[in-house]
Amino acid sequence: MKAAVSRMIIAAGVILLAGCATSSSRDVPAVIVNPTPQSRAELSLAVQRALHSGPVLLADDALTQSSLLPIDRIPRRDSHGRLLNGLEIGRKPEVFRLVQSGSRCVLIHDDVDQLRQPLTATRCQPAPRS
Repeated sequence: MKAAVSRMIIAAGVILLAGCATSSSRDVPAVIVNPTPQSRAELSLAVQRALHSGPVLLADDALTQSSLLPIDRIPRRDSHGRLLNGLEIGRKPEVFRLVQSGSRCVLIHDDVDQLRQPLTATRCQPAPRS
């Protein structure tokens, strides 16, 4: 009896772990197809939200050739143009990835939290392999 219960618990654990892995395992690197003003605005807003910043200016062809979108950090300056945090060396850009998860386009911010934002006004397809 105890052996049967143990096997059921182990089986349930395996199923739960498999369920957790499926959402990201179905992620395929993607690129935007047929960008529209609405999809560009949605992408810009998603990046803005992830960075907790003001408006973000992106190129019209952002994420149309590559599934990666690096965003350079803009150093904050005072009214005289001096860096507020002193000299900043080696700051890495923020990196975003576009994936197709099932039929949805999802923007992932590759920070500590792996923030995932669905882009509902954006059409994407798997990125060409290089």
